[in-house]
Amino acid sequence: MRPYLDKAIPDAWKAASEYSDAVARATAAHGLSTAEAEFIKVRASQINACAFCLDLHAREARGAGITQQKLDVLPAWRESDLFTEREKAMLAIAEAATRMPLGEEAEADLAAARGLLGDDVFAAAEWVALTINMFNRLSILSEHPVRPRDAEGNLIR
Repeated sequence: MRPYLDKAIPDAWKAASEYSDAVARATAAHGLSTAEAEFIKVRASQINACAFCLDLHAREARGAGITQQKLDVLPAWRESDLFTEREKAMLAIAEAATRMPLGEEAEADLAAARGLLGDDVFAAAEWVALTINMFNRLSILSEHPVRPRDAEGNLIR
């Protein structure tokens, strides 16, 4: 087992947490809702196969009002009519920011998202996407475990 990076260098973890809090405040101030931020976090975490972040952010997404059905269908969002155009823009941003380098399809998705959202919300969504990608890597490299929880999200001991 590798060391938990957050425990191995707590000052770096504290700085990362403060950065994340600052991004959340700034992106909310620029028009990104909590639910939209959670859509981005869940989709990026799916792509990165970060079980720890998926566990956390699926719970947070439900708390922000995202339905279980949308979370269930999320990997196939492009094939579903369940999502609004704005939600689709968020998901396109999440995918483009997670799957590097940017190809022609990702560039087109980003241009369409920017046209729909405007510069402030578009930039806010990109900040959330790049931030969750950092935390996905931190959790994956640390091998943070997913602990069993009950239906309310409480740890089962």
